[in-house]
Amino acid sequence: MRLSVGCAMWSHKAWTARMVPAKGKPLPAYARWCDAVEGNTTFYATPAPETVESWAAQTPPEFRFVLKFPKAVTHEHRLTGTAPLISQFMRVMAPLGPRLHAYWIQLPGSFGPGELPALARLLDELPPQHRYAVEVRHPGFFAEPGPLEEVLAGRAEWVPFDTTAFFATPPTSDAERDAWARKPRMPHRTTALTAHPIVRYLGRDATAETIAGWQPWVHTAARWLREGRSPTVFLHTPDNADAPALARIFHSEVRALVPQLEPLPDPEPIEQPLTLF
Repeated sequence: MRLSVGCAMWSHKAWTARMVPAKGKPLPAYARWCDAVEGNTTFYATPAPETVESWAAQTPPEFRFVLKFPKAVTHEHRLTGTAPLISQFMRVMAPLGPRLHAYWIQLPGSFGPGELPALARLLDELPPQHRYAVEVRHPGFFAEPGPLEEVLAGRAEWVPFDTTAFFATPPTSDAERDAWARKPRMPHRTTALTAHPIVRYLGRDATAETIAGWQPWVHTAARWLREGRSPTVFLHTPDNADAPALARIFHSEVRALVPQLEPLPDPEPIEQPLTLF
C-alpha cells in the first residue's frame, strides 16, 4: 500500500531557505519532502543522458518520476509517425530504472475524440514493460468518456487535472490571475482505470482554500488504497510556494482515514548559515 505525493517541479526559488541546505542541490532536498515529481521539463527538451543519470543518482530507487513525452510527439506530430522519437526519448530515460513511474502523454486541447485511432495505434506500439498515463483536455472526452476508456483499458491511466476548486471563485492575487488566464477549466473526474491512478490538483494561494478544495480527493485516495491501488497525487497552487508542505498535509489526511498507510519520512532540518549581522 502506497500513496505518493509531489509537485510540478523539484526546484523553486521560494523553497530554497526552507528545503535546500546551503550549497545543496534542489532535487535530493525535494526528495526528502516528497516522493514523486512531475517531469514537465521533458516536454520542452530531452535532457542529456548524463543529466538523467544525475537524477537517478540524487534520488532513492522508490522515488517516482512521471515524465512528459516531448511536445514533438504529442503536439507537433500528434502521435503519428513518432516511433523513432519515442525510442530515443526512452533510451535517454533508461538510467532512471524503477524511479520512472510512468510516461505521461499530455495531449493538446485540440486533440479530440476524432483522433482516438492515433492514440490507440500509439498505445499498441509502445513497449509494454512501462506504465503510461494520458491527459486529455478536449471537452468531448468528458461528455462521452466511454470511447477513451475503452482505448486506455489495460494499457494506460487517464490523468485528471482537477481545477474545479481553483475556478470556483475569482482570483485574488497576481499569481492567481495569471493562472486564471492560463490554466484549463477541467471537470472533477475520479474513475481509476489501472492500479496506479495519477491525479493533478490545482488549489488556491490561500492554504485553507486549497485544503478545503481537495477534501473529495482525500476520500477518493483512501478508497483507492482500500481497493489495492497505489495512487500518486500532485499538488499545484498558483504560486507553488507551499506546494511541498501541502503535499505532505494531503498525505497525512489520507493516512488519517487509512492508518495502515506508512507515513512519509520526516525531512531533514535545514540549518541556516551563521552571519555576522
